[in-house]
Amino acid sequence: MTRCSWCGDDPLYVRYHDEEWGVPSHNDRHLFEMLNLEGAQAGLSWITILRKRPAYRKAFDRFDPKKIARYDRRKIASLMKNEGIVRNRLKIEGTVRNAKAFLATKKEFGTFDKFIWQFTDANVMSKALKKRGFTFVGPTICYAFMQAVGIVNDHAADCFRRA
Repeated sequence: MTRCSWCGDDPLYVRYHDEEWGVPSHNDRHLFEMLNLEGAQAGLSWITILRKRPAYRKAFDRFDPKKIARYDRRKIASLMKNEGIVRNRLKIEGTVRNAKAFLATKKEFGTFDKFIWQFTDANVMSKALKKRGFTFVGPTICYAFMQAVGIVNDHAADCFRRA
């Protein structure tokens, strides 16, 4: 079976590639999770974030934006001590900011899915997200997000997942 070369032979990476990466997602919570995990990856490798994903889900209330939007300084301080996640204050505070922006966007469009799936260009998506108050959403992060949630299909031409 031929796969995209980037996933190598790490079982976690292979499972992510085979079961999730590039599969069109229209679930708002999953979209929120992936947008924030892609932002957490900035400056790091995706496998690092993938390995920390269970800890992220626990630390960030399974990526419930309503709960995250209410995080206060004490909660952020607690997250800064959590060795299971990337302890970067800007990224942690960014997730809280993103939760607020996500909820406002969802309120306006009915679902975040309706808003985010209108984009086919990472630069345009990045600008629109930044305008709405999102952070850690530069064009590179947006493109990786688009790949992860299936907005674009970047499986290699000979990858069994391409079709």
